[in-house]
Amino acid sequence: MFEELTQEVVRIWVAGGALMVPLAILGLVIYFALFEIIVYFGLNDYYNSNPDEWEHWVDRPTEANGALGDIIQYAQHDVDSMDDVRDRMEEIRSSHLSRINSRIRFSAILVGTAPLTGLLGTVTGMLNTFSGLSNSSAGNTVDLVAGGISEALITTQTGLVLAIPGYIMLNLVKRRRDQMDAFCTQVEILTLKKIEKGKIGA
Repeated sequence: MFEELTQEVVRIWVAGGALMVPLAILGLVIYFALFEIIVYFGLNDYYNSNPDEWEHWVDRPTEANGALGDIIQYAQHDVDSMDDVRDRMEEIRSSHLSRINSRIRFSAILVGTAPLTGLLGTVTGMLNTFSGLSNSSAGNTVDLVAGGISEALITTQTGLVLAIPGYIMLNLVKRRRDQMDAFCTQVEILTLKKIEKGKIGA
């Protein structure tokens, strides 16, 4: 069973032509970048914390702990005005979201490149087909045409197979990014309300 599957993969790979190599490299880079972001979210999932807990921590930052506690304490430590709080929260956003945003942009470019690379394979395959039709003898015309069409279809299919799950994962990552950004906004609002009431440092 495994041997038959391996042989089929090799056959498809060879039939796809030279563009299968860049497509494979592209796929590895796409999913490495996306999984790296997902792992980062898994290690920094404070934005999914219990609202009752972190709202209490905003009022009493000395009781806060973990990564979320560090954020809340930093947002309130030695601040004298609302502008100070906004600056602190902007630093936090920049620290946590700038890397994510750059990875998302990088991944989006690569995911968009995958079907275009597959389309390039389609064009190459069709050119090979027409070249075979014009230069072949009657005996091997069918083989040349079949090889060119096979290359055209396989590269297109591979590009789409790489891109479609990539788009799904990219939307998932963007949604988590938005959740983290919204969480930072909530922390900022509550902290601003606290400083407005004169509670900072109380």
